[in-house]
Amino acid sequence: MKYLNLEERFSRGRMSDLAFLEKQIKDWLASNIRDMQIKSEQYYEGLQDILDRKRKVINEGGELVEDKKLPNNMIIDNQFAIHIDKKTNYILGKPLTITSENDKLNEHLKRIFGPKAMRQFLATAHGAITEGKHWVYAYEKGTDMLFTAFPAYEILPLWADAAHTELDCVVRYYEVKDYDENGTEQTVKKVEVFDGNGIHRFFWSDGLVPDYDTPTEPYFTITDGENEQGYNWERLPIVPFKKNSKERPILCEAKCLQDAYNLLLSDYVNSMECSPMNTVIVIKNAMGEDLGKLVQNLNAYHAVKVGTNMQGVESGVDTLEITVNAENYKLILEALKKAIIENMRSYDAKDERLQGQPNQMNIQSVYSEIDIDANGMETEFQASFEDLMWFVKQHISNTGGGSFNNVPVSVIFNRDMLINETEAIENCVKSLDILSEESVVEQHPWTKDIQKEMKRKKDEEEEARKNGDTYRNAFVNGRNDPAAKGVTGDGKQ
Repeated sequence: MKYLNLEERFSRGRMSDLAFLEKQIKDWLASNIRDMQIKSEQYYEGLQDILDRKRKVINEGGELVEDKKLPNNMIIDNQFAIHIDKKTNYILGKPLTITSENDKLNEHLKRIFGPKAMRQFLATAHGAITEGKHWVYAYEKGTDMLFTAFPAYEILPLWADAAHTELDCVVRYYEVKDYDENGTEQTVKKVEVFDGNGIHRFFWSDGLVPDYDTPTEPYFTITDGENEQGYNWERLPIVPFKKNSKERPILCEAKCLQDAYNLLLSDYVNSMECSPMNTVIVIKNAMGEDLGKLVQNLNAYHAVKVGTNMQGVESGVDTLEITVNAENYKLILEALKKAIIENMRSYDAKDERLQGQPNQMNIQSVYSEIDIDANGMETEFQASFEDLMWFVKQHISNTGGGSFNNVPVSVIFNRDMLINETEAIENCVKSLDILSEESVVEQHPWTKDIQKEMKRKKDEEEEARKNGDTYRNAFVNGRNDPAAKGVTGDGKQ
């Protein structure tokens, strides 16, 4: 498919396309959902609302005003980030297993989905969990198929259906740092529109301004001799990876809890640092004493003068102690921490059910919430990988690797769950008479590469046949044959 350039696309009376896009972009930039996506990433980085806190008191006019003399700790215990990392590494901490029943296709898949691609998909999982969804752009570079990820707050999708399964076009808005002719740093706002005719580039200045230096380009080019021809995919090569069908940032579930957790910790430390707040000073028979000066001298010298007033009455100072109950703070913090875990559908690694030698049922009970949430996320990711695999197969065909359009590809998520290895291995052994050997090997906790492990096993069996089964007897039959262990019938060696 030959691409169209910018002038062709937006001439011929189609300027309404630009006006429509401009309105959509303006509304999206000011939307609450985009603001929450950005704030979710900020909270993960530790830039949380507690940092804007001001300590206030009531002045003589009854108004709240900031008092900078009061202790104002801004403590962040980032439970939000902790559970984002737990959820990310639970579902994609271990590399995906991407295979098919075609050995030649497997070679291509192993090359394309190497360590760099796996690192990219780990970042995609983090983005999907944090922001509700993340976007993967598939593109060709020479003979390689590569992937890059875009955060949700950079992408405005224009969907063709209410279920958000088919795209009309995608708008990417992003900002870059640049320098003018005087060397002054400035922020340049850019817009890219992905549609069936390629990528159209603009600048954003409260509206779309065409970038005439690189107005439109195809998704990929093919060189035929000395001629280079641009082509576009039949589908948009940008795929959404969603946490779930709601596409909501996870901060929507946890922000108020994380804010309360930070506030409580900060208030506790403030109360420990501010001794006058823990002790009420009672001044007797000194009505003319300036309170501000009294507190200042008390903080500076830890002493106060007493004497007699004008009427000869002796003055003095008493105190009323205000005790800060640390246990109350501890109970509320524990309740908030538990609420954060439940609302983020995570797990507590210090749960008492995981102490000692937990059985698999206890482990699964602790992991139940995160496992249920991961099931929904995996369903969404499986559909996204199916869309992405179409481009992978087209790339393999374009580069002369063969046609595999009708060959199904399996994507297996190797979840990083704590397991009782002894129990898992025993179950694998017991299942040998019921399941295929490959299925058992796949479920074994020591298996890292199923195909490699099956090949090793096949090679060992072949070696055993060549050596008259001596090798096999030593490792297989010897397990249950007393004679093979050198043990006689009476149990003596």
